[in-house]
Amino acid sequence: MEGEPEQQIGAFLNLLEFSFSVGDLSQTIGLLIVVLLLVFLSGLISGSENAFFSLGLDDLNIIKDSNTTSSNLALKLLDIPDRSRATQNLLATILILNNFINISIIVLSTSLLSDLWEVLTIANWIKVTIEIGLITFILVLFGEIIPKIYATQNNLRLVFVTSPLLFYSQKVLKPFVWILTQSTTFIDRRIDRTQKTVSLEELNQAIEIASEDDNIEEKNILKGLVNYGNISVKQIMRPRMDVSAVDVNTAQQVLINQVKDMGYSRVPVFEDNFDKIVGILYIKDLLPVLTNKSDKKWQTFMRDPFFVPENKKIDDLLNEFQEKRIHMAIVVDEYGGSEGIVTMEDILEEIFGDLVDEFDEDELVYSKLNDTTYIFEGKALLTDMCKIFELNSDYFEEAKGEADTLGGFLMEIHQEIPTRGVILNYNNFEFKIESADKRRVKRVKVSYHEEEVSE
Repeated sequence: MEGEPEQQIGAFLNLLEFSFSVGDLSQTIGLLIVVLLLVFLSGLISGSENAFFSLGLDDLNIIKDSNTTSSNLALKLLDIPDRSRATQNLLATILILNNFINISIIVLSTSLLSDLWEVLTIANWIKVTIEIGLITFILVLFGEIIPKIYATQNNLRLVFVTSPLLFYSQKVLKPFVWILTQSTTFIDRRIDRTQKTVSLEELNQAIEIASEDDNIEEKNILKGLVNYGNISVKQIMRPRMDVSAVDVNTAQQVLINQVKDMGYSRVPVFEDNFDKIVGILYIKDLLPVLTNKSDKKWQTFMRDPFFVPENKKIDDLLNEFQEKRIHMAIVVDEYGGSEGIVTMEDILEEIFGDLVDEFDEDELVYSKLNDTTYIFEGKALLTDMCKIFELNSDYFEEAKGEADTLGGFLMEIHQEIPTRGVILNYNNFEFKIESADKRRVKRVKVSYHEEEVSE
């Protein structure tokens, strides 16, 4: 074992010699301190990204109320010249600054370790592995993970601390920020980003799978949101036979009694017959007449009617309602005849289900006898039946033709108006006509069976 103490002393002297080979010990320590400060700065900048982009409305209000230099600079970073452009510039500044700092850390750390490798006889691949592993570990742990966790819990505090640094850095790095944002916009506009189209059927199946145990009403709302852009006005309109309207030649006192009995806020006005709608009467416009503050005839208060074709999609109609700030339209067929009316409420009910206010009267469209048997009015919509029996909205699609109501569907499959007592079958349903006349089916007993009903 002779010579071992001498060898250890020699190695120690070599290390001391290394320490002074970089200039002197203080220079090495200074370089180490610079690296540590850069790591801290990297973590600060990295955490600021989470802090700024996790601000909620309440946080923004707190910043506005602070009225400090840091808060004012933070608002400028988020809102100038506009919210979208400001956030792009802020993100670009953070990325450029963070990358510049990280590159500086790597260069200085490599320089700091290079002299150490000269006195240690280690294979080059081990040296490279240690350098990469050590620097990566420090940058990820202290420059990313810890700062982002802290920023999530203390976003306002970090925003106030970093806003001056980021604001003035953005000024200094303005050319680089502009180049980065413009190049990103250029590439984004020209890259052909193909997206897989998803059919309505696939979306409906996804809703069924994802919400098997959820509330039925919630499931129906989701389906309504998915399908409402594919629904035509004709499917949700109130047919002309069920529309309350007034003749333009009606006497004033008679009109007042009529609108009181109707109970609607808007009433179509026709001349001769319903195919010639000449206006819409808003009941609130009649207040001067009712209070005897106006001698004008009620016809002068009519507003111009808004006509829509029966095949218009309800999402387009909803946009038109919003633009024109109206709530009712007259539905016309291809020949110009009036088929009925459609309102804003009809569209919303198609998405969210029935909306009932304090002025609505209960309208008995169906009654439940047991879990599988109901009595439906002939005017009940097939889509409403599907919702009640929890079936897909296209369950009757193959046989319904142009029909939208239960009565129309039964006439379609029977090829004539069925009379009282007639029993008709379709898939799992049995329909028994309870009441009908020469023009329409009035009431039907509907029974649903687990197995298909044989003809």
